[in-house]
Parts: sequence; structure tokens; C-alpha cells
Amino acid sequence: MKKLVPVLALLLSACSSPSLQGIFAMPGDAAVDAAVADAAAEIADLEPAAVDPTPPPPPTARTVDQFDTTTAEDRAEALSASQDVGERALGSTIASLGSPTDPGIWLKTPLVGEVIQGRVQYPDNGKSINIELRPSGGVVGAGSQISLAAMRLLEAPLTGLPELLVFAN
Repeated sequence: MKKLVPVLALLLSACSSPSLQGIFAMPGDAAVDAAVADAAAEIADLEPAAVDPTPPPPPTARTVDQFDTTTAEDRAEALSASQDVGERALGSTIASLGSPTDPGIWLKTPLVGEVIQGRVQYPDNGKSINIELRPSGGVVGAGSQISLAAMRLLEAPLTGLPELLVFAN
């Protein structure tokens, strides 16, 4: 019992701590409402993350056409790839088909450390597309994953492991 008294005293003294005051606040409390409003304003001021506007495939998708939800405009933009003067070669990679439920035109590769825009070329047929380059977190040489839409635009075999040349814009 003697050991319990100091512990209880310590716990009760913590109740007056400013960090615990919110636990006991009542709804409609002006201080709580002001804190919530301030937090909401800070969140609204944050720069929005890059969001891929391509919708995910429907849960009932079964065919390649159903999984590829890119628009004709997205495909036309990707196909307008041309070699830029400021473009730099990042290297080559062997790519496998990424998750068909992950929409968009992208390549997850260890050749980049952050999301950037770039271009990939499929040397077997000379096709080249503009693409979003996403970091895979792997080590260079570990291979890459490419979106279903990108594989289709490159006319690469969906079940193959194409070697791609990767460029950063």
C-alpha cells in the first residue's frame, strides 16, 4: 500500500499537465474548438501531394481493356515522347508487369530516388513514351515494374521481361 501512494500521486499530478487537458475537455469547449480550427487550417495550407487522376479499375475487371483505365488523352500525351535536349539517360532496366490495379502510366525503378517525369524506350521496336518514374526502393540492377498501360503503349509483351532504356526529363 505504501508503494501505491506515490504512484497514485504521480498519476494524479499528470492530470493537470497541459498535454492531458484535451482528454477532459467537453464538446463545445471554446479552447478545443479553436484548436481543432487551427489544426484544420494548417492541414488546408499543406501543399497537396501529387495525385494520379487516373481512376482505378473496377473491382469486376477481368480483361486487359478493363484494367487499363487511362484516357485517350493520357495515352496521346504519353505517345508524344521525343528526345529532349535537357534529358539525361539513367540507364537500362529489365521490367516486369506491375500491379494491373495500380492505374496510370508509370515505371517503378531503382534508377530514381523520387517521383519524376521521364521517358522510356523499348529498343526491340523503337517505341518511346513519356512516363512517371517512381522509386522502387530497390538497388540499381534489381529490375523494375511497369504499368499495364505503359506496356501496352510500348507494345511490349505483357508476359515478357522487356529491357527498357530510361531517361529523366
